[in-house]
Amino acid sequence: MKITGKTAVYGIIGHPVKHSLSPLMQTEAFKEAGIDAVYVPFEVEPENLEEAVSGLRALSVKGFNVTVPHKEKVAQLLDFLTEDAEFLGAVNTVKNENGKLTGYNTDAEGFLRSLIEEGVELSEKKVLMFGAGGAARAVGYALLKGGVKFLNIVNRNFSRAKAVAELLSKRGNVLVYPLKESTIDVLLKDADIIVNATSVGMKEDDPPLFDYSKIPEGITVVDIIYNPPETPLLKAAKEKGCRTVNGLGMLVHQGAVAFEVWTGRKAPVKKMREVLERELYGSS
Repeated sequence: MKITGKTAVYGIIGHPVKHSLSPLMQTEAFKEAGIDAVYVPFEVEPENLEEAVSGLRALSVKGFNVTVPHKEKVAQLLDFLTEDAEFLGAVNTVKNENGKLTGYNTDAEGFLRSLIEEGVELSEKKVLMFGAGGAARAVGYALLKGGVKFLNIVNRNFSRAKAVAELLSKRGNVLVYPLKESTIDVLLKDADIIVNATSVGMKEDDPPLFDYSKIPEGITVVDIIYNPPETPLLKAAKEKGCRTVNGLGMLVHQGAVAFEVWTGRKAPVKKMREVLERELYGSS
């Protein structure tokens, strides 16, 4: 590509950031849309975050994504926060307009769009969600925004789950339960949708979240993990005739929302998905 004095600069900050797929995805999106821009990964150690944000502001970097471990702390360094970012207390996208920085959280909207794309109906549904970390917060928030009737959260760390439930209950009906087999058995019988918002399933030797043979037939099962493309949970669900959704759509759509925030243009979602599939799974 030809870089000139008119080329806009975007990027991502995190620690580590080398594994991020955002540079690949966003560079392809800018190219597809015919936008003169580059997207650069910036390795920022936690103790340097404030200086890094000031530097990005001063250098007129047009926008940047934020990944772990900076999503919460960066919110305190910005001029404005959107409703989603303020509610969740976490920012993953920043837009720079004439030196004023606005923080967004596109994870929730990205997850919601990924379910809509797959034809998953949320209105009045009962959801059983595993996890209570940052991703689970955004996912739970998205589910409630999407109109689910009940959100039941199960997590190994019960106190963390209670904190997440306390936050999300401001948006809907949320209950929290300990990770006990007998409790899960009861919750499964009433679930329309199961969501894994933990990292369980990324490694081959991960123990299952619960007895997957008890997944009800024909429901929807979502796993926010995108690599491997089919976790043991999703494989078991598919064998039960369930609709299954992995995390690639969430990854694509959170990036697409960020692209739209920065450019005011509709994101080339199909191209963004293609480049990620090629990189992750070797598909053309």
